[in-house]
Amino acid sequence: MTDIRIPDEIKPVDGRFGSGPSKVRPEGVEALSAVSRTFMGTSHRQRTVKDQVARLRRGLATFFGLPDGYEVILSNGGTSAFWDAAVFGLIRDRAQFAEFGEFGAKFAKAAKDAPFLADPTVHRAPGGEAAFLTAEAGVDVYASVHNETSTGVAVGVRRVAGADEGALLLTDATSGGGSLDVDLRETDVYYLAPQKALGSDGGIWLALMSPAAIERAFEIKATGRYIPQFLDLVTAIEQSRLEQTYNTPALATVFLAAEQVDWMNAQGGLAWAAKRSSESAAAIYGWADRSSYATPFVGDPALRSHAVATIDFAEGVDAAAVAKVLRANGIVDTEPYRKLGRNQLRVALYPTVDPADVTALTECIDYVAERI
Repeated sequence: MTDIRIPDEIKPVDGRFGSGPSKVRPEGVEALSAVSRTFMGTSHRQRTVKDQVARLRRGLATFFGLPDGYEVILSNGGTSAFWDAAVFGLIRDRAQFAEFGEFGAKFAKAAKDAPFLADPTVHRAPGGEAAFLTAEAGVDVYASVHNETSTGVAVGVRRVAGADEGALLLTDATSGGGSLDVDLRETDVYYLAPQKALGSDGGIWLALMSPAAIERAFEIKATGRYIPQFLDLVTAIEQSRLEQTYNTPALATVFLAAEQVDWMNAQGGLAWAAKRSSESAAAIYGWADRSSYATPFVGDPALRSHAVATIDFAEGVDAAAVAKVLRANGIVDTEPYRKLGRNQLRVALYPTVDPADVTALTECIDYVAERI
């Protein structure tokens, strides 16, 4: 089947649709190349690198409309490291989780495994549906996910009505941040990764933290709780204020993320990025709704992500075979999340992806499906 050749005239201009690592704009790579001799391989304690960290922090503050008192914090390790950092440095005793995909499940497990915390409450929903937080006495941290990369479910970011005074809300924006609209006043920590909507590479985490979240980190540190230095949020906060990280960061990641954020700000910021992702979402969900063999995996249109689309195929059409042919034709990373185990394709709709390329992708899928 891989000998099927898709006509060039219907192919996307750029065939990268990965949900992470995602498409990196060629212009960003060219900009990195232009500074490679003066930036790459230089000390992260010196101005050359610190200026790029400052540029990224400044750009994110502008992009997300950072409320007064909120700060952009970054450190090494990606979202997986942030979950552990939050377990050590933000959950005082007991947390509640909304789990409806892989990211929510992993964070909940990290809290459950921590011997110094009480067992968390976990609200679960099956794949393709959403779970929601509810007010509960004694909970000092609530945690949910803006967008589940594994399932293509997205929910709004809102504080938990009736929560105990001082309880924090943590929002996993790993794949939603930058593609979905958000009012940061509705959460205390909005944390994301650079290899999704920010069109960069992996290696660091970024968190937009409220004054209450920052205060909580210092409060817990002052109790004497053991916190590994690498996962110490107070260290991350103090180092970020110096425009650096505790350990050497991935320099290319920082630079590419700063380039992407500056580009998105120049286009119109979060409002522009969310609109562009919405146009891509309309293209692929509209196609699936009209298709005789494809349907959106997420049944409720209100929960369908505008960052990552998951599309189920009818039994007679092998999605894995379609993805294999697409890959052979230079259209890559449309395979589904492996643990979901469904006959489907998964397509990133991040701002780097041109909506016209998403439309072209649907034409290519139809072309291949008709021939296999």
